[in-house]
This record gives sequence, C-alpha cells and structure tokens, in this order.
Amino acid sequence: MCEGWTPGKFPEGRTASQRLREWIDAGEGGLDAVDLLTEVSAELSRAVLERLRAVDWHGDWDVANSHTRSRALLMREYMRRAALWARAYGAEAEWPFFDVTEFLDPTFQLDPEVASELEEYLAHNVGTPSTARTCRGAVRWAALRAVRGDDFPALPDPYEPLLLMYGRGGGYSIEEFIDLYGVMIPYGNFDSSLNAEPFLSLAPSTLDALDAWAEGRITYYAKISEGYPRSSPRGILRRRLVGREAETHDEAFTRNLRWEPTEYLRLYELGHNDVDHVQISEREAARVHRGGDQETDGCALVV
Repeated sequence: MCEGWTPGKFPEGRTASQRLREWIDAGEGGLDAVDLLTEVSAELSRAVLERLRAVDWHGDWDVANSHTRSRALLMREYMRRAALWARAYGAEAEWPFFDVTEFLDPTFQLDPEVASELEEYLAHNVGTPSTARTCRGAVRWAALRAVRGDDFPALPDPYEPLLLMYGRGGGYSIEEFIDLYGVMIPYGNFDSSLNAEPFLSLAPSTLDALDAWAEGRITYYAKISEGYPRSSPRGILRRRLVGREAETHDEAFTRNLRWEPTEYLRLYELGHNDVDHVQISEREAARVHRGGDQETDGCALVV
C-alpha cells in the first residue's frame, strides 16, 4: 500500500486521485498506486451511476412541475458548459448532448463491471438516446477525471447541472423545443449557449428557493445603495403576476430562508424611495450575496 494513504480518506490538501497521480509520477507507489487509482476511478464513476439510479425517469408530473424554474436554469447551464467543452475539443458538431470523454481521451475504457451495470441500467430505464448518451458521458467523465483530471483545461464540470436536473424531475425530450416535462425551453444555438450568462449557484437550497411559490410571471430585483452594489445587494425581491388578471404578489427572500410578502415595491412606487432597486436576471438572483438589511439578513441564495 502507498505510504501516507488510508483507504476511504483523502490525503490532506488534495483529492485522492491527485495525490495518487503524484505518487505514480514520482515512481513512489509502484503497482499499488496504479491499482489504487484505478479503484478510485471505478468508485467515483459508480457514485454517479448511483445518482442516476435514484432518478425517477418516468415519474411524478407534480415533482417535475414544482421544479420547472430550477430545471430550466440547470438545462441552460448544461448547454453553456457543454458548449465550452465542445469548443475546447472540436466537438461543436456533437453539441449539446454528447459524451465529452470521447473527445478528451478516445482510448479511455470504463471499469468493465461499472460499464456493464451502466449499459444494463440505461437499456431498461432511460428511453431517449440523447439522455442515455449524457448519462453515459457523466459516468465516464467521473472515471476519467479521477485519473487525468489535472490534464484538462479549467472548465466547469460539464455534467453536474444535468445530474441535478435529472434528480429534480427526470429527463427531457427534444422536438422543436427541449421539453422538460412542465416547461419547454428554446433549443437555441451553439453561440448563444457559449455566451450565455453563467448559472453557478447549484446548491439545493438555491434551487429550492428559486422554485418556491414560483407561480406566475416573475421579475427579480436587487436592493442597492451605497456600499451595496448590484453584485452584492442589500436584498433580493421578486414580483409575481399571477393569472389573467395579473394579480400582484411582492416578496422578499428573508432571513428565514423563504420568500415572504413585502411592501417595499408598493411603497417605492408611492415615493418612499430611500433605498433604490434595479431589475436583475433570475441567474443573478440565484448568486446574490448575503443581504444587509433586516428583510434579507441571512439570505442563503448563494453557496
């Protein structure tokens, strides 16, 4: 066994695979280190397979429908990340639903046992070819990253947004739009996805906050003042217009980590405008920093 390595524990300051690669490159670990790195690769890929097994692919419409906003944002973020990797490795023609490992290392082979389990699972549970392709890609990427992660450019994990989206209501289908079973989003094109605004706040609490009581047409606002710019505002508000009559619901994300009614926007319209605000995108709302006023102190919309 490699010196300094304890099974189940990462060496301090590095992931297991990073430290093991260092041992191998230095000629310190011999076959033990190579075997251990292979084992880590298999374990990490199996962990992704287990996440896929937990997905209800044919499932509950209510679950998918209750997560429409987060699922749409996660799909768009996947499309953006896939475009970044496709550009880096000349895979534009395969974008967006492709196996990035085929371009990073065409000779890479997944652990045979994991590969067999993966193919059996996909054959019996995942119906659409493009979805199966991304599932296969996510498992293979986890394995490849374990053994060669430091060799790749500093790009965001290509599959994490998609794995999160699958866990919040299942898969998707493709027609003229991308149907997420509760919401449809435009397919878009490579350039628009490549240049899209990043959505980096993938914590479950962030996603849940975006989905909470999200009925209607929603506009987000950031409360700004001296020392609290748009990028780090005093608080986050939203206005929901519900139904044909556009019934107005104004809400602030509070220290209780939920949306609660607020009079701020109505009072502002009446001239009580000591604190200003600016309209922001849904993605900006998701990554806002902790607010400073009483309404939003303790806000946790960002990781």
